Amino acid sequence: MSTHKPNAPATSGKTRRTPPPPGKVTFIGSFPGELPAANLPEVAFAGRSNVGKSSAINGVLGRKKAARVSRSPGRTQAINLFEVNGRFMLADLPGYGFAKVPDEVQRQWKGMVEGYLGTRETLRLVICLVDARHPPQKLDLALLGGLTAAEVPFLVVATKVDKLKKSKRRSMLNKLRKGLGVPEMHELSSLTGEGTEELRARLYRVTRP
Repeated sequence: MSTHKPNAPATSGKTRRTPPPPGKVTFIGSFPGELPAANLPEVAFAGRSNVGKSSAINGVLGRKKAARVSRSPGRTQAINLFEVNGRFMLADLPGYGFAKVPDEVQRQWKGMVEGYLGTRETLRLVICLVDARHPPQKLDLALLGGLTAAEVPFLVVATKVDKLKKSKRRSMLNKLRKGLGVPEMHELSSLTGEGTEELRARLYRVTRP
């Protein structure tokens, strides 16, 4: 992996001004092999196959079907690239950890993702999605450990926070954050839209020229 220095953690509060959904989103292509040359700042979304990654991406992009949402987790078997407003690239990385996917396919995905993270010089931030309802998973910890060791900037985003009971939400999220060993964790619900504008604002900040 490359040795990008992490960005300084930002506060979890709302930004003063949140950008509207992108006016132009162009699907560049789906790449199981070599990627096109990187000529714009880039952000990547990574997470387990059933964590709600496609829904999160669609919310940030303000689109219903930019990223494919499937009832069968593990369908994304390539890196999907989108150009956003001619300003930055968004990479949808293959999901990991879905039990019904053959071991050989999982190994191929692992190599694909590690190759991407290790060679993409314009990569500014990796959005690491975790399910708010579950304790830290081994594969999530492995991903965060690899990114930390390689000094690749990342932000942990807890998805499906609307599924948590309000009375237990804060304690559960604090426990998850501490278990993952991160100082900051963004909260997101693709169903209600909570956290979507703030996450979009973060992407715009880190890809600023």
